[in-house]
Amino acid sequence: MAAVSTPALSQDELRLRDRLLEDLEHRGNAVVTVAPEDAEPGFCFTAGAWWKHGVPEAVVIGLPPRMGPVLLDAYVDRAAMGERFLPGVLYRDFFDGVPLTFEHVSQQHYPQYFGSAYVLYPDGAFPAVQIIVPTPDGYWPWSVDAPAGFDQWQPVLTRTGRPESWTPEN
Repeated sequence: MAAVSTPALSQDELRLRDRLLEDLEHRGNAVVTVAPEDAEPGFCFTAGAWWKHGVPEAVVIGLPPRMGPVLLDAYVDRAAMGERFLPGVLYRDFFDGVPLTFEHVSQQHYPQYFGSAYVLYPDGAFPAVQIIVPTPDGYWPWSVDAPAGFDQWQPVLTRTGRPESWTPEN
């Protein structure tokens, strides 16, 4: 059997991988935060949830800077304990009074929204979900009455760019 080789990582990539692995060992989870730039919203994502716990990596886009990592930590903690989150279902117990939902992330979005995770998964073979949060007034990015530009501030990372699992009756 021939040995499998992976592309060599740069020194920066090796440092990033080491930092992510250290976070996984000490915290059980690593979160990477990307600051907003120009008209693009900031976002954060997990790196290593699949590796360590066998749960999908997750991304959240457009939340205030301190909210995203807290939400991702809560997701990984709960998922690592065996709780499963179904796309399209409303979950009302992450934030007081604010529901959220999950959606599968299409692999076409992995390079942009999970780029640093490739130091752990060079072949990009990991499942991922997006955690979607409505406005404080309850408008989802796809809502007709959502504030102008909200769908750009929190894009839906499915293949179609629309919710594909949405079950609003929950």
